[in-house]
Amino acid sequence: MKPFILTPSAEQDVSDIWDYIADDSIEAADRVLEALERALHKLAKNPGIGHSREELADRRHRFFPVHSYLIVYRFQTKPLQVLRVLHAARDVQSILGLTGEEE
Repeated sequence: MKPFILTPSAEQDVSDIWDYIADDSIEAADRVLEALERALHKLAKNPGIGHSREELADRRHRFFPVHSYLIVYRFQTKPLQVLRVLHAARDVQSILGLTGEEE
């Protein structure tokens, strides 16, 4: 079994990230993709290492930074479920549609 799964939205996020960076440099895009992949494997082994962000999402979700991106995942799922991979400067709460009150 794969140690993590990407939702369709997360798969699209990763593809969009690579495409955006590759417009300037394919090598840089590959490096960011490799860093994301390493982080995903690390999170799958140690899902509690991410940060909760109660102002952005409920307690089921964790956030883990990689370069200028945030991996948004559910840390109690097996395999680890990655919801989104978003640039940290975006309006993450609006994109996720999550609030701190959800349980």
